[in-house]
Amino acid sequence: MASYLFKHARIIDPVAGLDTQKDILVVDTVIERIGEGLSASDAEVIDLKGAFITPGLCDMHVHFREPGQEHKEDIASGAAAAAAGGFTAVACMPNTDPPIDNASVALFVYGKAKGLPVDVYPIGAITKGRKGESIAPMIELREAGAVGFSDDGSPVTNTRVLRTALEYASMLDLPLIQHAEDPQLFAGGAMNESLVSTELGLPPISRLSEDAVVTRDLLFTEYVNGCYHLAHMSTSGAADAVRAAKARGLRVSCEVAPHHFTLTDEAVRGFDSNVKMNPPLRTADDVQAMKEALRDGTADAIATDHAPHAGFEKEVEFVYAPFGIIGLETAFGLSVTELLLDDWLTLPDLIEKLSTNPRRILRLPELRIAEGETANLSFLDTETQWIVDAAQFRSKSRNTPFHGRQLTGRALGIYNNGQLILHR
Repeated sequence: MASYLFKHARIIDPVAGLDTQKDILVVDTVIERIGEGLSASDAEVIDLKGAFITPGLCDMHVHFREPGQEHKEDIASGAAAAAAGGFTAVACMPNTDPPIDNASVALFVYGKAKGLPVDVYPIGAITKGRKGESIAPMIELREAGAVGFSDDGSPVTNTRVLRTALEYASMLDLPLIQHAEDPQLFAGGAMNESLVSTELGLPPISRLSEDAVVTRDLLFTEYVNGCYHLAHMSTSGAADAVRAAKARGLRVSCEVAPHHFTLTDEAVRGFDSNVKMNPPLRTADDVQAMKEALRDGTADAIATDHAPHAGFEKEVEFVYAPFGIIGLETAFGLSVTELLLDDWLTLPDLIEKLSTNPRRILRLPELRIAEGETANLSFLDTETQWIVDAAQFRSKSRNTPFHGRQLTGRALGIYNNGQLILHR
């Protein structure tokens, strides 16, 4: 293992309460010293002047498509995209083919991720085949390393199954991660129901699709004292419901994707299929509500919902295109541009949403930047302005609505599992 001396960076660690300008010496993956003016003759010196060192960022909601749809993304290319975005850990959703609904598929994911600089954790399916009919072997999945349970891409609509799943997840002390949509209200829709959908003549998706399921789920969560996490929250109504549930002491958490605090359904006017995602882009009021939820702590995490699709799949009429966009390589820049620069969040707050809280929700080991701790670090620049160029992405897919957009803030690299990745 190589030794590295990271110099002149500002260290931000919300867990350890650190906000200081010091050097970090890493020897054989362990933080050996933190101090001013450090030197080490046998260490490679990395000058990070003007940058920040933080605990490794964690994206708790990605789709790496392996097994089954490797033409869109595989675990290696997804991990490369994560590293390019400053993430040292991701949790991949189970809507693969076959789905992650048994131990063998979960162990397959771990096997494919072995030796990568990014830790890849599988989310186990709630139900067998993600069909919503019967509970998957949740204990078996937990023993195989699953860090949560979700049928993401499909909601759990059977209330008996939902109750049982909440009870099992609670027993295993892992979150049940719900994709909140009512299939009857969602069916056939292509974009948010609004004046824009009416003007464009596109089939609408009512906000009630999300709000109704969240309200129902929180009733069940309270009744069984479950552990519930709302994926990709997008409506002001859902935010209000989660906020009230937390005030009642429920074990509830939620995440917001960068596109839901950045874009509105006005972006659909260009009929670009790269702005078609699920949940759909909402109104300006909803975007404001997502920012408020992040600021007041209602929303615990920022997660990308990184959903790769091949070009030929997206390059069709809007109504026929699949839902989803990629997000790992733009998440930090969008967060700085939309949240940090506009004073919605401070930098320590932002690191909590991108590192500390996702790990807490998934019961992953807490990261600390302290002497004697294993080095798991992200290197971040909050000042550089850059133009998003999808052609330069490490992901296999290019389905982003942010190509050509100027952002402020970019990941410089990561250090994890003894591997240093520097991009620029």
